[in-house]
Amino acid sequence: MTGALLASITGLALLDSLNPATVVTITLILLTGPRRPLLSAVAFIAGAYLTVLVVGLLVFLSAGAAAGLVPDAVLWLRRIAFSAAAVALLAAAVRRLRPRARKPIALPDWFSPGAALPLGTMMTGADLPNAFPYFIAIERLISAQVTQPTGNLILAAYAFIYCLPCMVLLVAGMAFGRRVRTGLARIQSRLSTGTVKRSLPAAALLTLAAAGVGTLAVVP
Repeated sequence: MTGALLASITGLALLDSLNPATVVTITLILLTGPRRPLLSAVAFIAGAYLTVLVVGLLVFLSAGAAAGLVPDAVLWLRRIAFSAAAVALLAAAVRRLRPRARKPIALPDWFSPGAALPLGTMMTGADLPNAFPYFIAIERLISAQVTQPTGNLILAAYAFIYCLPCMVLLVAGMAFGRRVRTGLARIQSRLSTGTVKRSLPAAALLTLAAAGVGTLAVVP
C-alpha cells in the first residue's frame, strides 16, 4: 500500500461522488420532502452508501479470486472499466449535438421516510454501470495485491467519499435553513426548465476524452 495508490483512489472516489442523481434527490428531499426531511435524507444516503459498499466488496472479492484462477482477469477488468467510461463520454458527446428540453424533476408520488432507504439503494444500483471510477479503483487495488481486510477498509472509505456531497448538502440545508433552500430552489428550477442548447465545442471535447479513455482500454 502506497501513498500514491491511496491518492489515486481518493481522486477516483471524489470524481465518482459527483453523481447528479443522488445530489438532486437530496435537494428534492430538502425542498419538497413531505415529512421528516432529515430522516428521509439520512435514510437515502444510508441506502446509497450500503449499495456502493456491498457491490464494491463483491466485485473486489470475486475479481481478486478470478485473478488467481484466470490469466489476465485484472487486465480485462481494467478494459471493461475504461471501455464503459469511453462509451459514457461518447454518449454524452452525442447528446450535446442537439438541443433537448429539460424534464421536470420531482420525487416519486410514493416517496416517504420509510421508502427513502430502498430508493437510495435502487437509484445508486441503477447508476453503478456508469460508475467506472469505482471499477478502476478496484482494479488498482487488485493489481497492487492489497489484502482483503485492507481492501475492505478502503472500499468503506470510498463509499463514504461517494456520499460526501450529499452529506455536506444535508448538513448545510439543516444548519442554514431557508438561505440554502432558496439557493437549491433556484438550482432545481434551472435544471428542470428550459432547453439545453447544442454545443459543438462540448461535443468535440467529450469525443476527445472518449478517445483518450478508450485508448487506455486497449493498451496492455
